[in-house]
Amino acid sequence: MNDPPSNEEQQQSQQEQRSRRDGLPAGWRYYDQAKHRSRLRGWLAQVWRGAKNNAALLSLVGVLLTLLVTTLLTQLEWSHQQEVESEDALQQQKLENQRAEAERELAAQRAQDETLQAYLSQMSNLLIEGNLRDSAEHSEVRTLARVRTLTALETLDPSRKTAVVQFLVEDGLVQRVYGRDPIIGLSGADLRGVALRGADLRNADLSEANLYHANLSEANVSEANLSEANVSEANLSGADLSGAFDITNEELEQQAASLEEATMPDGSIHY
Repeated sequence: MNDPPSNEEQQQSQQEQRSRRDGLPAGWRYYDQAKHRSRLRGWLAQVWRGAKNNAALLSLVGVLLTLLVTTLLTQLEWSHQQEVESEDALQQQKLENQRAEAERELAAQRAQDETLQAYLSQMSNLLIEGNLRDSAEHSEVRTLARVRTLTALETLDPSRKTAVVQFLVEDGLVQRVYGRDPIIGLSGADLRGVALRGADLRNADLSEANLYHANLSEANVSEANLSEANVSEANLSGADLSGAFDITNEELEQQAASLEEATMPDGSIHY
């Protein structure tokens, strides 16, 4: 007669029956299953904690990247704004400089006009009230007229110098008229750049005058005193220089910019 099964054998038999019923492989024991389940839960918990930690890390990295990008964009925007403001400031300064230069030029032109008008007004008074035309040689009124003329010519620009000399020529004050000697001598006068094309300067005193770059083309400069006059770069084409004294053909050829068809001091025509 067989002995009854022990408790351990009974438990093993029950385990095998339960395994067959649950479709588990032979030898599978529920306490092994529980152990594996425990391990699985531990592993899943670890993964979950790591995922949570990684998410926090990723969130932190995202925040840092956002701050970095925002800072860079802000810096770039600030730099661009600084460049724009600097460019605007430079442009504004340029405009202000141009405006200031235009104002200075306008003021200078206004001063030139005032000087010219003052000279013409003074000379008109000398002609009318001072009887300049009929004044004696070396008289006070003639001396005053000459000083004012030379002073104005030193101050004015070429275009207004031209206006002064044209006034003197038209009033017959610097050349011989009707056998009368010039009333106002232009010796030592600053006549640089004057445009006196066709002007009547017969017997005018131009000694030591500065005629640099002056235009005397077709001017009547016959018998004028050109002693030590500076005619460098002057246009004397077609000018009548016959009888001009104290200057030679060679000196004129060396200094003048043009002598084409000019009548030279010796009466020859320059070609």
